[in-house]
Amino acid sequence: MIYTITLNPAIDRLIYLNEALTKRKNNRADRVAYDIGGKGTHGSYAMTQLGVANLALGFAGEDNADKFQQILENKGIPHHFLYVSGSSTRESLVLIDPNNQGSTMVTEPSLAVAAKDKRRLIEYLRQHLTKEDMVLVAGSQPQNFELSDLKELLVTIKQAGSFLACDLSEEALSLAVSVGVDFIKPNEFEIAALSNGIDSIEQTLQELAKGITCIVASRGEKGCTCYYGGDIYNVTAPKVAEVNDTGAGDCFVGAFLATFYQTQAIIPSLKMASACAANKVQYEDSSYFVATEAKELLSQVKITQSTSTIC
Repeated sequence: MIYTITLNPAIDRLIYLNEALTKRKNNRADRVAYDIGGKGTHGSYAMTQLGVANLALGFAGEDNADKFQQILENKGIPHHFLYVSGSSTRESLVLIDPNNQGSTMVTEPSLAVAAKDKRRLIEYLRQHLTKEDMVLVAGSQPQNFELSDLKELLVTIKQAGSFLACDLSEEALSLAVSVGVDFIKPNEFEIAALSNGIDSIEQTLQELAKGITCIVASRGEKGCTCYYGGDIYNVTAPKVAEVNDTGAGDCFVGAFLATFYQTQAIIPSLKMASACAANKVQYEDSSYFVATEAKELLSQVKITQSTSTIC
């Protein structure tokens, strides 16, 4: 089983504007839709679309649980969120320009979790995780969930022997590296923050690869570079007409882990992830893609392989 953990999910309210957003004006909407927000839930959606069994975990607010669960069910995401009493899952207002000139997002503050809520999650993982499982921990942390809590979470997963993937940022990413997780997907800014005085990105990645099984470094439209098993894989993404790139990275991670879980093969996993992300950017939704269309892009994903100089 693959488990995804979204500690701080959101309900995205997508408002499609008739015209470009203008200050001091009544900006009218053409339509309104709802989507799930949160890196882990997006990963679960990708896994589900590829037919790989998974379960989305995390915290959510009890006060708007019905709306949250309905969106998860509409997206076909299997879930077992722990609901926090007296709180609501945060909502994000996304104003979408009709001419694909970008969107404007306003996000509410996160819910606050108590010690008993944190303990419920840890106990659930201790009861269910095995060494055959894979776990993705992704996204930001809710209020009152400290780095020490995140460390306990990551250590608990490692102690179960599960493959641990993290899509985190800033201090949380540094913590994941120090714990020695199995997978990270940093961008160039995050790599620089992890450099510890090393001048080049390549040297930083090679140093990180000594303690992390698989690293996928984002290169935006150019694709990505993966360090795995002592080799380097440069991945060139398919060329597509982009509509909305929000969530493309989450789609990549979900598709990669789903394929790697099934095959334990790095090249098919990179190809599927790149193809799914390329298909996702052709749609307005922040998570939606079509698996059959993505598979048609597989032949357009180009990968070159070389040997790393890790000592």
